[in-house]
Amino acid sequence: MNKFPKSNEIDSQNLLENSTDILFNLAEQLKIENLNKQYLSEIVIPLSLYFHNHFPKADKPYLLCFTGGQGSGKTTLSFFVQKVLTEILNRPSMGFSIDDIYKSQEERKILAKKIHPLCYVRGVPGTHDINMGLDLIEKLSCAEPNTVTKIPSFCKPEDQHYPQNKWPTYIGKPDFIFFDAWCGGARPLPEENWSPPYNKLEMEEDPNGIWSKWSNKELSKDYQTLFSMFDLLLMIKVPSMDFVYESRWIQEQTLAKTISDPALKDKIMTKEEVYRFVMHYERLTHYILEELPSFSDIVLSRDGEFKFSISKTP
Repeated sequence: MNKFPKSNEIDSQNLLENSTDILFNLAEQLKIENLNKQYLSEIVIPLSLYFHNHFPKADKPYLLCFTGGQGSGKTTLSFFVQKVLTEILNRPSMGFSIDDIYKSQEERKILAKKIHPLCYVRGVPGTHDINMGLDLIEKLSCAEPNTVTKIPSFCKPEDQHYPQNKWPTYIGKPDFIFFDAWCGGARPLPEENWSPPYNKLEMEEDPNGIWSKWSNKELSKDYQTLFSMFDLLLMIKVPSMDFVYESRWIQEQTLAKTISDPALKDKIMTKEEVYRFVMHYERLTHYILEELPSFSDIVLSRDGEFKFSISKTP
């Protein structure tokens, strides 16, 4: 087994030197301010080098999942690692998010009428089209060098997918598929001792646990089929649920900076709306923070100052 690279090793230092410019350019495109070079040298570069060394060229892509609470930085980290692998290490990589395979508004409206009104709100297990993700992985795995694959893309302010003619595309078969998901790798909560309403949202709108138990059962279905395909699970562990709330608000503000359409800007959530939105995720997020590190392959810890460290390696 390949040992996990250290930032002070010569291979890591050379890779950092060759990658710095493209990573700072990427940060600018992503509207990331004050990118910390230590984050690149101690997190992005060792991860990229480990994936390159540990996973040899193969007939099918490797599926790597980055998981962590909302706003923990999993999507950004995925972008950076993909960039290094693709442009410096000659390992073609692409990624997609669980946020891009939501069920449609129409499908969620049906669930809201059939199960519980909260089923309309996107995000929790049961509101994703997992088959869409499985189909995408299959298409990429079987792609020829010139095959053009459309990658689903979801517009959060509009709460619906972009038209398919606006979806990004990927040409060929990648070496790596990165999948980021706040609940990636999660297992259903045990229901024997199901706790009473977990927060204000559950107390006011789901006091009998109909919605939360429905979502937990959904997690035990197709989600587990997808999660069982992971070749590696990386978790970003944050200090507490309070951090998730604040990070998700920062994420919403960053999203606003990337939008030029005034109509879409008007649909950006307020801080109060963001906090209510995150309440939908709180029960499972607490469980993930407690349980997921034990069966993740790599765990990154992120503190209240947004600094990363590697706390578990293979």
